[in-house]
Amino acid sequence: MSLAVLTSRALAGMQAPEVTVEVHLANGLPSFMIVGLPETEVKESKDRVRAALQNAGFEFPARRITVNLAPADLPKESGRFDLPIALGILAASGQMPADALARYEFAGELSLSGELRPIRGALAMTFAMHRSSNGKQRAFILPRMNADEAALVRDVTVFPADTLLQVCAQFAALDADARLVRHVAAPVSERPSYPDLADVKGQAQAKRALEVAAAGGHSLLMVGPPGTGKSMLAARFAGILPPMTDDEALESAAVQSLSSGFTTARWKVRPYRAPHHTASGVALVGGGSTPRPGEISLAHRGVLFLDELPEFSRTVLEVLREPLESGQITISRAARQADFPARFQLIAAMNPCPCGYFGHPSNKCRCTPDVIARYQGRISGPLLDRIDMQIQVGALAHADLLKQADGEPSARVADRVAQASARQLARQEKHNHLLSSSEIEDHCKPDAAGEQLLRTAMTHLNWSARAYHRVLKVARTIADLADAPAISQAHVAEAIQYRRALPENK
Repeated sequence: MSLAVLTSRALAGMQAPEVTVEVHLANGLPSFMIVGLPETEVKESKDRVRAALQNAGFEFPARRITVNLAPADLPKESGRFDLPIALGILAASGQMPADALARYEFAGELSLSGELRPIRGALAMTFAMHRSSNGKQRAFILPRMNADEAALVRDVTVFPADTLLQVCAQFAALDADARLVRHVAAPVSERPSYPDLADVKGQAQAKRALEVAAAGGHSLLMVGPPGTGKSMLAARFAGILPPMTDDEALESAAVQSLSSGFTTARWKVRPYRAPHHTASGVALVGGGSTPRPGEISLAHRGVLFLDELPEFSRTVLEVLREPLESGQITISRAARQADFPARFQLIAAMNPCPCGYFGHPSNKCRCTPDVIARYQGRISGPLLDRIDMQIQVGALAHADLLKQADGEPSARVADRVAQASARQLARQEKHNHLLSSSEIEDHCKPDAAGEQLLRTAMTHLNWSARAYHRVLKVARTIADLADAPAISQAHVAEAIQYRRALPENK
């Protein structure tokens, strides 16, 4: 047989489309050609495959070898096609049986000695294979170092291998003991470990705001002088979020696997991303000639913390506006388009002025009103309008700092958050921050006193329609935390307190 057909996977954003690897051997001058829009890494596989076959004891055919990676208009990158190309050459040249190849998918980079090296995106590939199986799911053969993450997808059969020879033994049918063994995922902790909220001294109002934000999925901006615990509070926010479901954990892990940043030790651990303020827009949203996820996608189902918010470039901050609303990001290039999920919770922190001490009890601030206005103006109105909750985090008194931390532990707060989250899912099958305008009318209608208070606040504070709706959604979350069926005036009043603007220059 001079033709062999195998199946592998490419990566295109969060998608891992199926790739058919066709290997044909023909008479003529010896040559080795790969077609099907291969990028440099794939073109270089010719030398890796030749050396791996020879060092593994196989004969490299002195014939005209053509490898077609279909579909032809899909770009192919990385070394994951080394293994299927090598197996295709062996099958097409009769050195290996080809009967059972159709029951498997293959991916793996080969070393010159024939060892299999790990690849990027293994979990994303098995995740995509599982979703598109239509009842005809194949087994997946890949490098052993990728087996644990790939096997996290339930009902997917994963066979790990260390070398090319081990893979060939799977089809030689000579020795049953030499066959590959189905991989069983290593046990992973169902109780992730996070920093404890009890470590933070004082700041009861900020802790309450974090609880409300976690319960309803709301974004939060903390404004306060240096050393008040803003970063410390943000680092503990993931620990009070509701536990991740299996689907959420798979989505998050699949995104992280695209950047080789996932380990099974992070299973069901909420991502926490805190990019430096010098990060570019591409670093935040993702990009590159072969699009890869940025910080907002790597924070999918977790927390994106932006410290020193005004120090970020304004053009960088503006890229957050659409993902905050839609929960996804589309990266467009001339030849392709990639979609990545970006359903994250934004936690931001900033100082009230350049020196940081505007409004501080010490009266150390010497910034002029114009300087303060320019500093606060670095955050555009449209972006600020999209942040659900905006609170001030004040400096602690020395007496409070000298006391031992005696706040509630994260576990107790997380229990209340989980109960409020369950009420929202039972009522509307989504968290409050995702409610549409029509759903707000159905689920977020306050009582008469609350509505009157809301109208008064909207008139005096000049809120936009978006801000009005966001206050209603926060009030609904506060009512859920209190297990109240309706939104009362007290719930509305607390929600209004979480919509404070930046400190005024006086």
